[in-house]
Amino acid sequence: MKTRMIVEIKNLIKKFSIGGSYFTALNEISLNIEKGEFSGLVGASGSGKTTLLNIIGGLDSPTSGDVKVLNKTIGETSHTERALIRRENMGFIFQSYNLLPVYSVYENVELPLILNKVEKNNRRQKVLDAIDAVGLSDKVNSRPNQLSGGQCQRTAIARAIVHNPALILADEPTANLDSENSHHIMQIMKKLNNEYNTSFIFATHDEKIMGYLNRIIHIEDGKVFKDEYVNPKH
Repeated sequence: MKTRMIVEIKNLIKKFSIGGSYFTALNEISLNIEKGEFSGLVGASGSGKTTLLNIIGGLDSPTSGDVKVLNKTIGETSHTERALIRRENMGFIFQSYNLLPVYSVYENVELPLILNKVEKNNRRQKVLDAIDAVGLSDKVNSRPNQLSGGQCQRTAIARAIVHNPALILADEPTANLDSENSHHIMQIMKKLNNEYNTSFIFATHDEKIMGYLNRIIHIEDGKVFKDEYVNPKH
């Protein structure tokens, strides 16, 4: 039986205009990512990993090549269609958390459900379940300025998973955290990956993350120079 691919990329090139010339950020990238993978785009700053993550997430467009995410060809979709795909089928986790400061933990986590027009009486249990999954049930009514960095990132994870997305994209999710919180965050995400078969793609250069990954895709100068499966799930 054919394994369902969640990301299919072929001959991807991304160029940015700088002054009167072009900078090639991604150069002939081809890779497939299967459903349920816990994979990382790993490389130094400027390697192209975040650009690649943004294209997978529909936040940027390829210059050329084919990019198919969740069976949708990114180059053939409008901004509105991409926004709908993101809202319904993806979750995003950023290094800066991107929480709304005037909202409580509950309200921040609830936001994707409101955007997806989930009825109010169907939202409460989903929100509480997501908050419980990241161990913050005692912080439901707290605001971000009352939380530690680790708690803020756990809130962001709850927000990313509350609508049960097929794919979660995480850009340097441990960058602002100490070692203990970094490992805690990764253990939470690995547990969600194992229990729900949710696909995770990280962009990172943090070695603490790498030990949790099933697959490490090394990016250097806009190219994949090594693609290895490690600690594979059975």
